[in-house]
Amino acid sequence: MAFNHLPAGVYDALDPLSVTPVTHSVPMAKNHRSDRPTTGPVSGLSPGTVLDRLASGPSRAARITHTEHLPPREGRHAVWPDRIRAEVVAAVRRAGIEHPWAHQALAAEHALDGDSVVVATGTASGKSLAYLVPVLSRLLDGAEAPNGRGATALYLAPTKALAADQCRSVKELSHPLGTAIRAAVYDGDTPPEEREWVRQYGNYVLTNPDMLHRGILPSHPRWSSFLRALKYVVIDECHTYRGVFGSHVAQVLRRLRRLCARYGASPVFLLASATAAEPSVAARRLTGLPVVEVADDASPRGELVFALWEPPLTELHGERGAPVRRTATAETADLLTDLTVQGVRSVAFVRSRRGAELISVIAQERLAEVDRSLARRVAAYRGGYLPEERRALERALHSGELLGLAATTALELGVDVSGLGAVLIAGYPGTRASLWQQAGRAGRAGQGALAVLVARDDPLDTFLVHHPEALFDQPVESTVLDPDNPYVLAPHLCAAAAELPLTEEDLELFGPACADVLPQLEAAKLLRRRTRTWHWTRRERAADLTDIRGAGGRPVQIVEAGTGRLLGTVDAGAAHTTVHEGAVHLHQGRTYLVRSLDLEDSVALVEEANPPYTTVARDTTSISVLETDVEIPWGEGRLCYGSVEVTNQVVSFLRRRVITGEVLGETKLDLPPRTLRTRAVWWTVTEDQLDQARIGPEILGGALHAAEHASIGMLPLFATCDRWDIGGVSVPLHPDTLLPTVFVYDGHPGGAGFAERAFHTARAWLSATREAIASCECEAGCPSCIQSPKCGNGNDPLHKRGAVRLLTVLLRGAPEEAASGPAAAAPSAPPAPPSP
Repeated sequence: MAFNHLPAGVYDALDPLSVTPVTHSVPMAKNHRSDRPTTGPVSGLSPGTVLDRLASGPSRAARITHTEHLPPREGRHAVWPDRIRAEVVAAVRRAGIEHPWAHQALAAEHALDGDSVVVATGTASGKSLAYLVPVLSRLLDGAEAPNGRGATALYLAPTKALAADQCRSVKELSHPLGTAIRAAVYDGDTPPEEREWVRQYGNYVLTNPDMLHRGILPSHPRWSSFLRALKYVVIDECHTYRGVFGSHVAQVLRRLRRLCARYGASPVFLLASATAAEPSVAARRLTGLPVVEVADDASPRGELVFALWEPPLTELHGERGAPVRRTATAETADLLTDLTVQGVRSVAFVRSRRGAELISVIAQERLAEVDRSLARRVAAYRGGYLPEERRALERALHSGELLGLAATTALELGVDVSGLGAVLIAGYPGTRASLWQQAGRAGRAGQGALAVLVARDDPLDTFLVHHPEALFDQPVESTVLDPDNPYVLAPHLCAAAAELPLTEEDLELFGPACADVLPQLEAAKLLRRRTRTWHWTRRERAADLTDIRGAGGRPVQIVEAGTGRLLGTVDAGAAHTTVHEGAVHLHQGRTYLVRSLDLEDSVALVEEANPPYTTVARDTTSISVLETDVEIPWGEGRLCYGSVEVTNQVVSFLRRRVITGEVLGETKLDLPPRTLRTRAVWWTVTEDQLDQARIGPEILGGALHAAEHASIGMLPLFATCDRWDIGGVSVPLHPDTLLPTVFVYDGHPGGAGFAERAFHTARAWLSATREAIASCECEAGCPSCIQSPKCGNGNDPLHKRGAVRLLTVLLRGAPEEAASGPAAAAPSAPPAPPSP
């Protein structure tokens, strides 16, 4: 039997233990202004005082495992380059900024010199101004041209919310410049009547990679005057373009550069990133151009108090009798309630849409017990909302009408919310870069701030709250993306050929993998070669062949059956597990039951209901090795990296009681299997090693299964991935290796670079996995070490002590620099892509 752990959504259940909110009598906070002192208090209270109030009482105080104090930092000023237009400098001064920080002036200098540049500094360090000032100056120069449209600039954001927020900022800053700056958002929410105006007259167009991919590039003749005059391309929050999504965006940018060149333009790329390792390397992979790095942050920083918070164990017992720790969702809801009562403007970042909704609902209910008016000042914010819902929430947050918000990472990405006093992070967000990005949302006006990481009940979170050095003493990660992934490259070659016939000269732009992918596209009759060019052969739009978010198909629409009202969407890849027939679905605090899922039409019909249970999908997974690219000895065992095929099928779902987590029943499902060709890392052990570890056949499956679960949970500490981007399978006797084997694979077609990173850091990764299991205080395994909330086998079998002994023996034979340096063989190309 194979034991599996699949990449999927997060399933959180409400916790029954109610903690009464701390109802301190604190006056409502007034929003801080940007001209306040840079080290002022939070809502009249210091961050330390706010934390003390949250931790009041012996039960609460014991939940703080570590507190990190980051002292305030002085800023270093400079002057704008003299080539910046005087009108732009004057507009910046009117906005209250007399002198730029040193890194802003340096980035502007590079932009004026025609150098593509990435600004990788901390949150609230003024990255937006660093690229806006040279862009606005150049647009003003172009506005004075006697003929033509004048210079243009394109701004790309990973989310619609960020583009809308930036458009507001640009209009406010450029208002004194008159009509010379015509900033406009062009995305899926832009009304049709406005789109033509943007195409013809907008000179600072703000959009997202999805609209660039599907809307602008395929219609490039209508955008010809804009592209011909394009001087700058701004890529905001570029650290978010990682994995498969980042690889798709890299190819979209290459298509943009190709069309610009055809129209005679060669725009300069200006990128803004959270602090990251080797930002210029990642920026070069993203754009395909040399990029100068500006990473010395010269901005001031207020005091930051950062607490690590571990929810307590409850008296309940979960699967296999394991103790149940209070959920991060319930704990964060209590903390958000308390902060709202204190008058501290706060955002709680949550990993899942469902979690954001739950935290909002719980906090509203608790606040209503204190003051009904406070309940209206807390809301949820997540992807999948309709445009008008998102805009209303953004306005309420900006105005201060909302005091507390439970948000997914849709709000992490740079939406400027000044005056926040605290940030709650419900579960480690997957990377240190994201952790600091979320923590940096508080104190954005320079005042002191509080950040609290609330640990989820899983191996990585538990490890981190007890090993703070892994968070505070380690550099942030590098951004991982692979533009040469053939599953990514193939549809973009088709889209490029549909935009303009591909030439042999174009192939260098798209990368060396073209040589392997183009013949396959010809064989599939998607492209036809005529002399020295390739042409798109079909009637349908080539850009519609792929979803650059890597979701694997068009989103499934969630429709209320009785009214036909569209509630929202869910990614196609998550539909089998989240909106299957009988699933419980939450939307804006209301509960719905899924009555039917039509995969052909991508529609899930739901009805409002109030069931006393949540649902969890169950599935089966098998894996086969297609090709082993690298194989190195680990003592008698082996560590391998290569291509695999994963077959998964959702077969049933469990109904769990909301209060206790008790399983009420299981319902079979008839859903088709899904096949994934991807990249994986795997390790094997021999019979002799099993004997050394004292592992007999009766516990072998449980030991492998436990090691697989824990290693998946720990990998995000070593690769820039989310836990849900990867999956795993453990097999006591795998037919391809003929040995006990544990696989960890990328949950995306063709791979995303995560398994490769695991291979190169295997010694450190598996050592941390062993320590996380061994140091857990539980007796036989729990969610903090070896249990998984989404295990397709219901966390059975698992053997905690066997996993520790097995990993101990495996690591004993690991080379000192196991697959971690340049000596490791270079992985070959992934398997050939199927027809798009």
